[in-house]
Amino acid sequence: MSHRNLTETTWRETRASAPDAIAVLPVGSQEQHAEHLPMGTDTLLVEAVLDRALALLDEEAPTRTPTLVRLPTLPYGHSPHHLFAAALTLSAPTLGAVLGEILDSLAACGHRRILVVNGHGGNDEVMKLAVKRFALRAEVTAAACSYWTVTSGEEDGGRPDVTPGHAGWFETSLMLAAHPGLVRTPVPGRAPVDPPPLFDRPPYPGLTVERHGEWERVGGATDDASTADAAHGHRLLDDRARGLARALLAFDTATRTDP
Repeated sequence: MSHRNLTETTWRETRASAPDAIAVLPVGSQEQHAEHLPMGTDTLLVEAVLDRALALLDEEAPTRTPTLVRLPTLPYGHSPHHLFAAALTLSAPTLGAVLGEILDSLAACGHRRILVVNGHGGNDEVMKLAVKRFALRAEVTAAACSYWTVTSGEEDGGRPDVTPGHAGWFETSLMLAAHPGLVRTPVPGRAPVDPPPLFDRPPYPGLTVERHGEWERVGGATDDASTADAAHGHRLLDDRARGLARALLAFDTATRTDP
């Protein structure tokens, strides 16, 4: 086996594998995803990408596969911008503290290489800061990514203008591939919102803009999901999984000789 689940190992097995393994922590959320996707979409998708990435490592690079220890997914994230409909959210300081304490626990167990894989945009900045702080206080090498950012570098048939979006074409296509029974169909169309939300289309490149009430004004989705389909979803899922698998191999190669 190229990987094992932390939940299923004994403490002695955990201690024995920790020094050489890469611990992988998936992080999701529980929040509104418009009318057609479930609250746990981000959690389900980060798990689906990780599942596929680990399967690809076993299939395509069995002799190069590092020892991976998969942690239980953290199913809650930073989602106050979705409370207008429904969300279970941690504040940014709380999520940062939770991530920090999990990472510190991994170090105390002997882990020296950790990768955090995120499934929700609202977690991204908090996750990166937690990883940076962790590497400052512990003798570890830690990395972080959001699953939609690690691609294979090949043509995936995606639409960069709406990727990753929220409850739109990208996420809905992925869910139709990974969990079709959880997508409420037919997926309703969505008229263009005028003016478009500033968080999605800032008025000048490089700006990050947040305006009060934007998420509620756009109905909880960033783009029209009615043209989403499973075929595109499978291509998108495979592309992100291949990207994550390659990222894991690259992280292993770059860090396996670390003290």
